Parts: sequence; C-alpha cells; structure tokens
Amino acid sequence: MSRDDQLQRAVLAELNWQPSITAAHIGVTADNGTVTLTGHVHSYGQKHAAEMATGRVKGVKAIAEEIEVRLPFGVKRDDADIAAAAVSRLAWDASTPRDAIKVQVEKGWVTLTGQVEWHFQKDTAEREIRNLMGVLGVSNQITIKPQVDTANLQDDIQLALHRSIFFQPDKVHVTANDGRVKLTGTVASWQERQTAASTAWAAHGATSVENDLVVA
Repeated sequence: MSRDDQLQRAVLAELNWQPSITAAHIGVTADNGTVTLTGHVHSYGQKHAAEMATGRVKGVKAIAEEIEVRLPFGVKRDDADIAAAAVSRLAWDASTPRDAIKVQVEKGWVTLTGQVEWHFQKDTAEREIRNLMGVLGVSNQITIKPQVDTANLQDDIQLALHRSIFFQPDKVHVTANDGRVKLTGTVASWQERQTAASTAWAAHGATSVENDLVVA
C-alpha cells in the first residue's frame, strides 16, 4: 500500500472517529501529503471540523478543502433569520465587544466586519456563527486595532515559540513590522503550522500574520 493510500485511510478513519462530523458524504484523496476533501455536509461547522480533524492526522502537509454545505432536506433559513440569529449569538458572547462587529448575510453567506482589540475575539466571533443552521460560509473581515508600541513584537513571538514543546529555535523564524508578522521555516505537521500562527496572533500588537511555514 502506498503512502498516499495509507494517508487517505488514516484521514477517513479520523473523520469517522469524530462524532461532530457526518463523514458518510465526505470524499478524501491524498497526493504526496496534500489531502483534498470533497463531498457535502449539513453545516458550515461540520465543514470546519472536517478540516481541523484532517490536520491532526500524521503525514498531512496541506489541505485542499472543497466540501459543500447542503442543508438537510426540508430545512430552510432565509437571510433575515440567519442575520437575526447571528446578531443575537454575538450579543450573548462575553468575549465579543458589544456593537463592535457588524453582520451581513447574502444567500446564506455571512460577512463579519468591524474592529476588535485581539485576534481571539475575531476567532470567537466566527466560531459563534459557524454552527448556526443555514450558514453556508463565513467571510471574516474583522480587523485588529493597531497598537502604538510594537517594537518588541518580533522578540516576544520568538520567545513564545521557544517556550513551546513543538518548535525548535532554529526551525521557525519570525519577522515583524508595525504589527505585521511573517513566519518562515519548517515544522513537522500541519497542526504545528496552525499552532505557530495561533502563537503569533496571541502577541499584543499583532495585526496580521503571514504563515509561510512549510511542513517537512
């Protein structure tokens, strides 16, 4: 059995292992470490969960996610219903600054705009919307407020990465300019690549993170 066949089977097993994912209609192919997901699921939350589960599998270097969201038969939510549910969900989330985020819905696709202090608030807002019934996709255009003092940003991120058990100091490199962060180098897995980006986003003053890390 080839490595690609083994990787395909491993990803399928991981998708079937996750109770939050209905994997019966998801197709998986593998080509030299790049996994392509196709098929359909009932919610955008499942679509995202499938991508995250795939990234946890050993040997996955990149993911091409082409899953389609199809609502269950007989279920219909118009844009006004989705928008009202999204606004209500954000209003009840304690980590989301009140009235900082605007919601627009068009044909089931939700666009989030506004400005927040931290990247985790941007992520949280998207996560709150992701599992709403009727949502076919989320475009997260929320921005991070620029900070005045970013002089130590590069060193702060590099030290945070060095504290982690995942990263070797000579493998991941950080550059930063006025809040714009770039990660280069190599990591051992797709999940480590995502963890490095999350670590960089946690730094005070980071307004964007360009993740050029290569899985090798």
